Amino acid sequence: MVSVYAFVDLVDKDPRPPIVVRASLRLLRTEDGGRRSGVRSGYRPNHNFAGPDDREFYIGQIEFDSDETIELGESREVLVRFISGPGLQERLQVGRNWRIQEGGRLVGEATVLEVRHET
Repeated sequence: MVSVYAFVDLVDKDPRPPIVVRASLRLLRTEDGGRRSGVRSGYRPNHNFAGPDDREFYIGQIEFDSDETIELGESREVLVRFISGPGLQERLQVGRNWRIQEGGRLVGEATVLEVRHET
């Protein structure tokens, strides 16, 4: 049986150069509504630059040293590699905060420290 659904790795396959942001990321603790466990490099949550009821998300992969985990309640400096979507560039300004979500659930927050453009 042939599936009509296929997984495509958009972060790696997009022909446009990604926008890479150095950011400070803080994961919420479980008791504050966050995840049940920490995350490893390669984590791809929803990135929401608007309010909690907004559902316009951007695709971005969070990267840091691969042998480490960011634990709940912890803050860490990370790189976020975004697919360049409409309106994203205007939102990525130093000091800008955004929501890290899994579906509609807030699991963390991040702040732009630096914007880089890769070719």
